[in-house]
This record gives sequence, C-alpha cells and structure tokens, in this order.
Amino acid sequence: MDIKEIQALIRFVATQGVDEVEISRKDFKLLIKKNPVQTITTISAAPAQVTAALPAAVPAAPAAAPVAAAPAAEPKADNLITVKSPMIGTFYRSPNPESPVFVNVGDEIKPGKVVCIIEAMKLFNEIESEVSGRIVKVLVDNATPVEYDQPLFLVEPA
Repeated sequence: MDIKEIQALIRFVATQGVDEVEISRKDFKLLIKKNPVQTITTISAAPAQVTAALPAAVPAAPAAAPVAAAPAAEPKADNLITVKSPMIGTFYRSPNPESPVFVNVGDEIKPGKVVCIIEAMKLFNEIESEVSGRIVKVLVDNATPVEYDQPLFLVEPA
C-alpha cells in the first residue's frame, strides 16, 4: 500500500462519516480511527511501529449570528461569497512567521491571488482566490487545522 492509497483512506474517513478503517496484510497493518477529539493513524510493519497524529477534526465555523443594530460598514451576509478549504490540513495566513499575511480584512482580491497556505502531509499548498472582491472576514485562526470544505474567508463580491 503506497502513500497515495493511505491519503485516500484518510480523506474517506474524514469526509464520509466512517469512524474506523483497518487493513491487515501479511507484514503490514493500517488502522485509522476517527473520534470528535482526535484522529490517529497507526501503521505497523513487521518489527517497527510508526504512529502519526493527524489534525483533529474541526467542525466548520458557525455562521455569524445576526445583530439587531448592525454597523453601517458591515455588509449584508446574504451577498457574501465564502472561500472554502479545498483540502484537509493546517491553515497558514503567511508563507512563514516573519512574512506579512497574504490578505487582511479590507484587502481587494482577484482570481489567482494567493489568500493562504494549507499544509497537508508536509506539502505547502498555496490556495488562490477564485473570485474578485474585498475580504470582509477571516474565519480561521493562523496555524489551526481545517477540514475539507470548511469556510476560510468571507468576500464581498466586486
């Protein structure tokens, strides 16, 4: 079993509501368990055992509660576009801790502009905007785990 097959199984467990998958072969055993607090993958080969902790399942960020007297600068939520995570991984707002963030609230974005990085399996994937508009809200804290299709940003279309 190669790494791509293992990644596919992890995605399956994370997205399909399956709580546990176990595969046993002659000299190979793979156990993937999911619970609300933590997801752990254990791979054991004949004499050695490797254990890797995966990002905990994080529920999607709740929608903002309506406020009775909304500030005038706050756009209506019904016309906002949600930029969602295309994968499971760790969300980063900048390429490294010393660099400025890719986008801030109020920044104008266009299709192709990098808005964040999501690290998955030690690969850093630049996430580009597919819409034009202005960033209204950042929904995820830096260096936190994100799930597939989890809202990351709210954008007011241009």
